[in-house]
Amino acid sequence: MATSQSDAHARPSPISAPPANPIDGREAWFRLLVSVMLATIGCAGMWIVVVILPTVQAEFGTSRAGATLPFTLMTFGFALGNVVGGRYVDRFGITIPAVAASFALGAGFIGAAYSTSIWQFAIIHGVFIGTGVSITFGPLIANISHWFDRRRGIAVAVAASGNYIAGALWPSVTQGFIATEGWRATYTGLGIFCVVTMVPLALLLRKASPAENRHGSTGTVPIETPRYFIDVSPKAFQMLLSIAGVACCVAMAMPQVHIVAYCADLGFGVARGAEMLSLMLGAGIISRLASGFLADYVGGVRTALLGSVLQCLALVFFLPFDGLMSLYVLSFMFGLAQGGIIPCYAIIIREYLPAAEAGRRIGLVIMATILGMALGGWLSGWIFDLTGSYRSAFINGIAWNFLNIGIFVLILWRTQRALMARAWP
Repeated sequence: MATSQSDAHARPSPISAPPANPIDGREAWFRLLVSVMLATIGCAGMWIVVVILPTVQAEFGTSRAGATLPFTLMTFGFALGNVVGGRYVDRFGITIPAVAASFALGAGFIGAAYSTSIWQFAIIHGVFIGTGVSITFGPLIANISHWFDRRRGIAVAVAASGNYIAGALWPSVTQGFIATEGWRATYTGLGIFCVVTMVPLALLLRKASPAENRHGSTGTVPIETPRYFIDVSPKAFQMLLSIAGVACCVAMAMPQVHIVAYCADLGFGVARGAEMLSLMLGAGIISRLASGFLADYVGGVRTALLGSVLQCLALVFFLPFDGLMSLYVLSFMFGLAQGGIIPCYAIIIREYLPAAEAGRRIGLVIMATILGMALGGWLSGWIFDLTGSYRSAFINGIAWNFLNIGIFVLILWRTQRALMARAWP
């Protein structure tokens, strides 16, 4: 039957109907799942080098300090890659960097398997593995943040949890292969596995993010404005966050880097310390998810401030309590406190600064936190060498933690002052 002219006008044209908003939608959650898988695989490079440290030390005939050089250079590559990768993601999206990261990890693992000296082994970790891992952290988090608004906090926290999931998964998975096949064969297999699995996952993220679409011609996604305003320049705000990142991670490094050695000094053994580190990382996953939920309701700064205060409290409890059961409880408590702080920096940047600059600015702050971890690990060891005890190292961590708390309080105060100035011109 012919359609009347009035019916045709009453029925909306499928061509003119606006497409569904992808933010917080089904596709966003699918991309989050893919991002977690990429992070879990890619971040293997951060933890596997710790597992093979004694084996590498024996094979290359180096000192314990020399055997830690690959991890140190890997962290520097990780820090730099977060900045460079973040700038690229801002302009071109995540797919090309993620594909490049998979090949960098493949080349790094396979190249390291054929290393003939500790320096060659360490440089490969810094240039290839560190930069490959970096793309699966800061840039990946920045990209997924564009796909969420109401649930951005939990989305960022889930994406950041891939790093801790990798820390809980890969050491136990690879340890059996190292014992039976050797570390060189394990590295080769891991390099092939990264390329085979990460490239298809990266290709699933080809679609441009809503932030990229804002610069296109469709006009289907509204331009996002910062949720909060503060009466400091973006450059000054970036500097404040970077200092806060260094400070919190200097404090964070004391238990994370030295808990195994601390347990050995107390006579509990290395194995007990390793169990406490695993417990700490496992609690960190819980903390990241809980902090993400909280940030969606109270904002990133308040959530980070809460985590920083709890982290400081946990560090204080390490001073009077050094029994075996006490250290297990404190390790879990510390993990619950500190795990959600780092993802909050990404949330804060998205709340205060332009979306188009997210990748670059998140990369810079993540770099600051990594440098803080490196500084804190070394500084705690240096203080131990001077004093013969970790007590002063814990106190040093508490002092840095107070600096972090002070910066977050300052940001909240300046935000409130800017809000009042806008309300009462």
